[in-house]
Amino acid sequence: MSKKVYCSLLVVSLSLAVPSCWGQGSKEVIVDHGVAMKTRDGVILRADIYRPAGEGRFPVLLQRTPYDKTGGDAFGKRAVERGFMTVIQDVRGRYTSEGEWYTFKHEADDGYDTVEWAAALPHSNGKVGMFGGSYVGATQMLAAISHPPHLAGICPVVTASNYHENWTYQGGAFEQWFNQSWTSGLAQDTLNREIRQDTNAKVASSVLPLASYPLFNMEPPLDPASMTKRFAPYYLDWLAHPEYDAYWKQWAIEEQYASIQVPVLTVAAWYDIFQGGSLKNFIGLKAHAGNETARKQQRLLITIGGHAGGGRHIGSVDFGAPADEFDELGATLDWYDYLFLGKQNAFATEKPVKIFVMGKNEWRYEDTWPLERAKETPYFLHSSGKANSSSGDGTLQADAAKAEKQDSYVYDPLNPVPTVGGPLCCDPTHLPAGPRDQREVETRSDVLVYSTPPLDQDVEVTGQITLDLYASSSAVDTDFTAKLVDVGPDGFAQNLTEGILRACYRRSTNAAELIEPGKVYEYKIDLWSTSNVFFKGHRIRLEISSSNFPRFDRNLNTGKPASTSQSVLKATNAILHDSEHPSALLLPIVPK
Repeated sequence: MSKKVYCSLLVVSLSLAVPSCWGQGSKEVIVDHGVAMKTRDGVILRADIYRPAGEGRFPVLLQRTPYDKTGGDAFGKRAVERGFMTVIQDVRGRYTSEGEWYTFKHEADDGYDTVEWAAALPHSNGKVGMFGGSYVGATQMLAAISHPPHLAGICPVVTASNYHENWTYQGGAFEQWFNQSWTSGLAQDTLNREIRQDTNAKVASSVLPLASYPLFNMEPPLDPASMTKRFAPYYLDWLAHPEYDAYWKQWAIEEQYASIQVPVLTVAAWYDIFQGGSLKNFIGLKAHAGNETARKQQRLLITIGGHAGGGRHIGSVDFGAPADEFDELGATLDWYDYLFLGKQNAFATEKPVKIFVMGKNEWRYEDTWPLERAKETPYFLHSSGKANSSSGDGTLQADAAKAEKQDSYVYDPLNPVPTVGGPLCCDPTHLPAGPRDQREVETRSDVLVYSTPPLDQDVEVTGQITLDLYASSSAVDTDFTAKLVDVGPDGFAQNLTEGILRACYRRSTNAAELIEPGKVYEYKIDLWSTSNVFFKGHRIRLEISSSNFPRFDRNLNTGKPASTSQSVLKATNAILHDSEHPSALLLPIVPK
């Protein structure tokens, strides 16, 4: 069945739509599959459109995804029941859409064109909101920066503020597990598209013997490196740009907050790989969005798992029945019920920030983020020079040390500290994410462990965590990692949040600056944020080391990047804690 879709401005499309009807609650749902639109440079993108049957005009909820538009079917039908149209589109170069796929490159222009096209669809009332998480959050942020006239709100879930720091890199270290597992997943569709385009049995019909018949006509890659270049050239570009340069700045959200002029519901999660960027987005837009209405209509929802998982059981921890209350699709629809339909739900009547407080496992509304009443409190590192492993003598105390021996360990890139849980994506089968018991990691001599005594009262930590560290190394470059842990009376050591800093990027990720071996430097390590009540009898623990692999790439200790070098050196790294070097974990303590 042919159907014309009339468009405005630059975009004109003619589609071959495949409609279907579904009974959905009290409303019948019309679904048009594979509806085409043409971008300003002539590329055809395809979408599935969900709408209530019959006449009427409705606000449009738009998702632009690289992960196959058919995955939006459940949301599309649920949104119709709430009085919305939904458009789920494959982004350029993915699944049913034409063109070349390259991360981030086309999302601003294609996003603008799609918003304006969606606003002009039959049955649209001209008001468009966007939704979805991870890279789908990126498609929203980049579209919003281009400020299409009919975009009236966005709902980015667990996404970043900068595609260099807190996406591809963190603290100067390459997010190896995420970058590689995500790229491998993305490349599957790229490979499938090429196979579909280059499959023609006639081409090889004359091949003898018949047992040598080639299944596909595509040229085989000569080696693994050639395959990466062919199917995921962006991955190699990420490696070629380890510093925050023009390649990354062209897509930097946090440098363009003033260009975003719509209300935003930001959804973050404590164990999410993009948590740091999500919280930056809320703070940045609240202060710098392009108009007063947008600045006043920033909302923040912080849940638990994000990419690390959902529900009440995340990782090895049961967060209780309240954790099950979070419904991402429901929260998205509630946001647009408030924003587009004027319903007086919690977004209209409650405080603008809602967080999940771990430990107590309860939801709480707040006036803003970060919490103004939280007090940054230093917990100073102490030991007699033997803080190695959980069997050592490292402690955290309220008073700074006066004269103490330094702690040291040998970091060997060929025997790195293994990643155990934490904010990971995108292959939980092979590397599980979220809160996990850290006791095995803490048996290693290259992991320094500093703990408080068992607490004599509950302590709530809610906000950004920083480690102010004084350290030296025998190498010209190395990494320092930090992890905040909640240790229960039974010994279960639950990771809460973590960070890393590459020594050569201690001043800035704009340019590398090697260190002088043996010289003491101050390092400010950002562990991102958490909200957790350490109960009476628990201990607050800090782990320090120089690797967290394969989450982050290994620093080779040579001053050369792992992207192009194979040679490694062992490094002896030392942590100082005395009157001249007051190393301290800075925790935002919430008073009772």
